[in-house]
Amino acid sequence: QLAVVESGGGRVQPGGSLTLSCATSGFNPHYWSIGWFRQFPGKEREGVSCIKHGSGPKRYLTSVKGRFTIFSDHNKVYLQINSLKAEDTGIYSCAVDNAARTDCSFDGDDYAFWGQGTQVTVSS
Repeated sequence: QLAVVESGGGRVQPGGSLTLSCATSGFNPHYWSIGWFRQFPGKEREGVSCIKHGSGPKRYLTSVKGRFTIFSDHNKVYLQINSLKAEDTGIYSCAVDNAARTDCSFDGDDYAFWGQGTQVTVSS
């Protein structure tokens, strides 16, 4: 059974850190890419980071470089977020793209399997 489950969201003060986890099951890890996306209220979803299987090529949204780190461990992919800002508040979702691509994608349409999302709230 194919499954994608996020965890690790919560409320944190500005300047704090969170590590989001994306657990996958049922996928062939030799092909998948994992993408992390976020959505702010009233805004479209945007890709913030992605990684090819096996700690392969990684991509970051320009605005999060230096604060976000994506890494994988077996069938889990993590997104570490440092120096959190109020504008990072939103719903963070991970998704699996199990097509064979040379690089991971920030196009949500490339991802067929999505988790339920986890809320990140940055507030003092």
